Amino acid sequence: MVPVAVTAWAVALLVSFLPWSAGLLIGGSVLGTVSALVVLRWCRGGARLRAVVVGAAPLGAVCLAVAGAIGLSAAWAAPARAEAATLAGHAVTAEVNVRSLPSVGADGRLWADADTIRIGPGEHPGALSVPVRIGVPPGPALATLGPGTALRFTAEVKGADAGERAAAVLFARGAVVQVSRGGPIETLAGDVRAAFIARARLLPEPGSELLPGLAVGDVRAVSDELDAAMKASGLSHLTAVSGSNLALVAAAAFGVVALCGGGRRLRVLAAVVALAGFVVLVTPQPSVIRAAAMAGVALSALLLGRPRAGLSVLLLAVTVLLLADPHLAAAPGFALSAAATAGLVVLAPPLAAGLARWLPRPVALAVAVPLSAQLACGPIIALFAAQQSLISVVANLLAEPASPIATVLGLLACLAMPIPPLADLLAAAAWLPSAWIAQTALVTAGLPLATIEAPAGVGMALIMAVLSAATFWAIASHRPLRGPWRALVGGLVAVVLGSVTGWGIVTGPVAVLQRPADWGIGLCDVGQGDAVLVRSETHALLIDTGPDPEPLRRCLSDLGVGRLDALVLTHFDHDHAGASDVLVGRADVVLHGPVDTAAHRAQLERLRRGGARLVQASAGMTGRLGAADWRVLWPRRDDRVFPPGNDAGVILEVAGGGVPRSLFLADLSALSQGMLRRIAHPRHATVVKVAHHGSADQDPQLYADLDPALALISVGAGNDYGHPRAVTLDMLRALRAPILRTDERGTILVSQGGEGLRVWSERPAPVEGPRATPPSTARAP
Repeated sequence: MVPVAVTAWAVALLVSFLPWSAGLLIGGSVLGTVSALVVLRWCRGGARLRAVVVGAAPLGAVCLAVAGAIGLSAAWAAPARAEAATLAGHAVTAEVNVRSLPSVGADGRLWADADTIRIGPGEHPGALSVPVRIGVPPGPALATLGPGTALRFTAEVKGADAGERAAAVLFARGAVVQVSRGGPIETLAGDVRAAFIARARLLPEPGSELLPGLAVGDVRAVSDELDAAMKASGLSHLTAVSGSNLALVAAAAFGVVALCGGGRRLRVLAAVVALAGFVVLVTPQPSVIRAAAMAGVALSALLLGRPRAGLSVLLLAVTVLLLADPHLAAAPGFALSAAATAGLVVLAPPLAAGLARWLPRPVALAVAVPLSAQLACGPIIALFAAQQSLISVVANLLAEPASPIATVLGLLACLAMPIPPLADLLAAAAWLPSAWIAQTALVTAGLPLATIEAPAGVGMALIMAVLSAATFWAIASHRPLRGPWRALVGGLVAVVLGSVTGWGIVTGPVAVLQRPADWGIGLCDVGQGDAVLVRSETHALLIDTGPDPEPLRRCLSDLGVGRLDALVLTHFDHDHAGASDVLVGRADVVLHGPVDTAAHRAQLERLRRGGARLVQASAGMTGRLGAADWRVLWPRRDDRVFPPGNDAGVILEVAGGGVPRSLFLADLSALSQGMLRRIAHPRHATVVKVAHHGSADQDPQLYADLDPALALISVGAGNDYGHPRAVTLDMLRALRAPILRTDERGTILVSQGGEGLRVWSERPAPVEGPRATPPSTARAP
């Protein structure tokens, strides 16, 4: 089955990315089969050559048949996909059947996979069935959105990327009508899921966030912080329903019937029914489809009395699924699921045997299970992820024993929904192992050097494959290394361990010891964008979030900021508010600028649902942050001079409580800066966050009035805007204000000392001759 499955996957990838190759594959497979038969018929070589040809002929014929069948499957779907592609860029009316649980996207929409029923221009679209990806606005009418739901809406069509299963992407415009919730089974499954999720939400976080994912595969409640920790610790697979979950369900049903005295056929039948019900409950995602197919083949093997053909069962399941849907080959979840299962079947036994030379047998097996999955999945993860976890084996050892307990108890809670007290009891019991997994993820992800950053792509995948193979060989090989090989491997291990340890010490404890503990202003390095932390005593507020989640998460983690007293969104440009979803559930108050679009309102609504109180800022508002005072200077209430955006951004002044008198100018232009100067009359500021990343559009008189002792510029290295502009830098130098920029210095911390300002930066100052900015740790007058 190995060459058959490899052929199936390679051919499926080919037709997914190059649809026109399907016809060539069909013709090639027919021609290849005929050629093989001719060679076999006229082979006149010796007995050994003829034996080789006769032995290879059936396998070659099967591989050719599989290739041809996959080409035929792709060719059959090609006309409908091509017709859907012609609609790109047009407005259409669509009727779709949803087939996955929705997830909330960064744009505030609910995103789900669906199959079209009808699609086309006008009020009466033609019938067309193709897989699509839909994005619909959230609302009470879609609270029960899930598999089986039929929707009708007007949409803008955009083309899908090559290799995607979806033939097109539909952006809903206007009202979305729910035509039906599906059949009775799908409706019942949706009601059970909704009831279980509602019960889980009543339990304490973060365990309640994970519980729906562990039990029924719904991860909508998982916060960005916990999601990042699960990925960094290598535990995210626990919330993706896969083979282990289905194995638990099948084993439970099998065991219950066995205890009741049922025969083998009845046990297998009960397991099949339980599997079918579980797949409906958790929705048919790629990993679930693979696991269900493998479980079905395995149960068939058990029924026929051949239960030990593990790898063959997996390969047969993968081949059958690729025959049915070639586009699964390009789905990362499907590939990771199959690779992890293959690792457990093939790699775990020899790894356990190798580790048993140094560890007790049970401990060796416990280590071998997560290690085998990590070695098998590592090269695939490196294809598309720029982050590699170094603590996943340890984290899995700690967390995985709790996973089956949470899954089984959660499913029992679902089954007990008709008896609410029993359902509550089972859900609360399932919360305990779920909370353990969540805390394991948060703690291990916070360890120094928990992850490393590496460029994603084929090159890194090859490196990871070599490292995985070398690790497997070093552990599983029973022969000790001798001669130069031992010296070479020992030297490489010493270099790697020394480099990793040194890097961990330098970026971990040493960096923490160098960083001042009494900082009042933290300018996060988030690229071309703004994210400024202000801290007094144990209280903190954040002004803007930057464009991307990861730099913001890293800055908050490095500076030890978990919860925010306030989040200030000066305006809603992507470089200032693009990462706001990271802070859902982490901010008490959101102080924001004028709102003018539905996307901005949805962005704020997500923060409100996370527990934040929303306040639209206007000049004159004041408040306290620990021992510091803050005041809003801009915009004026109900100001109609400047539209929402840069010129109506929230301008905050903060002073006291360890925070130097500071003014944060957002993205104000010279015109609005002049208005601010004449209306608000801001006086001397010790620290000024320069407006608009140091653009040339500045009011020199405002900066002269402020006479700052330190100018901070948040800007991305090599940005396309040429920020900061030379004219702005020259203006600040004329005021004799030291300039610190995130593109040169990384994260910057400012403390209020007895003799002036103390400044710390992540990187030393660049050498630029007499105009260089102050060193990493400097005092400004």
